[in-house]
Amino acid sequence: FCFVPSVAMASGTALIYDEEMTTHKLLWTDPICDIEVPERLTSSYEQLKHYRLLERCVHVPAREGSEEEILLVHSSEHLEVAKSTRTMNEEELKRVSGNYDAFFFHPNTYSCARLAVGATLQLVDTVMSGKACNGMALVRPPGHHSQRNAANGFCLFNNVAIAAEYAKLKYGLQRILIVDWDVHHGQGTQYIFEEDPSVLYFSWHRYEHQEFWPSLKESDYDAVGLGKGKGFNINLPWNKVGMGNSDYLAAFFHVLLPVAFEFDPELVLVSSGYDSGIGDPEGQMNATPEVFAHLTRFLMQLANGKLCVILEGGYHLKSLSESVCMTVKTLLGDPVPQIT
Repeated sequence: FCFVPSVAMASGTALIYDEEMTTHKLLWTDPICDIEVPERLTSSYEQLKHYRLLERCVHVPAREGSEEEILLVHSSEHLEVAKSTRTMNEEELKRVSGNYDAFFFHPNTYSCARLAVGATLQLVDTVMSGKACNGMALVRPPGHHSQRNAANGFCLFNNVAIAAEYAKLKYGLQRILIVDWDVHHGQGTQYIFEEDPSVLYFSWHRYEHQEFWPSLKESDYDAVGLGKGKGFNINLPWNKVGMGNSDYLAAFFHVLLPVAFEFDPELVLVSSGYDSGIGDPEGQMNATPEVFAHLTRFLMQLANGKLCVILEGGYHLKSLSESVCMTVKTLLGDPVPQIT
């Protein structure tokens, strides 16, 4: 069901997935990048099938994002470098990957990244046109670290940032909320929108007084946006690990939701990284999969229920797939589980 107070109620939850996105993989040994594996998608998809959630969703095919769409937030130089990797051998791929912080290219990376962008835009179209009231896109490579001119942190194109620009252009939206619950700061998204008051960006992230990657001064709580965008960037840095369900709920209740309701978004996009969940080697947090059901439910009360959830990180396959299922169950309108 949807929180849409209109006669022609949109119904249904869209799910977008394309197996082709599993062909992007690391070809050499790299202890930093080796956690970003194709199984992140397949295990999540299989778990949705196992819980019979898949058959309850509206299936929307992915498409490739166009060059024009990618250029909404990225430079043409960045696009050209990405395109050039399609015909490279392993040595060349390794060399160009070395120009970026924590990124790897495979000959299929460019087409997978275009599919990740296109799947995200398909989800926006499906929700904005009322064909479904909300939905999830299972994509990789992820997007929130990628910047206008650089790949970064497993991300080539910034899927969610492109989706926000696309929704503004195509649907004339003036207020978009991006909620980034990945355990890493989405600095790429922050940079893209830091002067833009039409996009409210919220990120919580493991920070540890700038010791944790990406280790940036601008990931701290005092980075609130610049110029006209001042006040539309909210960082909640965790300075220790082991945060649990109550910490996450408190962050939502006391920080995000009061601002979000006041902002009154017309669309909510979630940079949905599940490395903030229990068991994840990156996050080292203790929040259980159930908490994502509650976070999702809160966000469904904004923007007349227009909620698009887009996969970012998540590297413990069991924790990741359970959390994805909790999110989708909630989008489908199932009651949220009790949490201690």
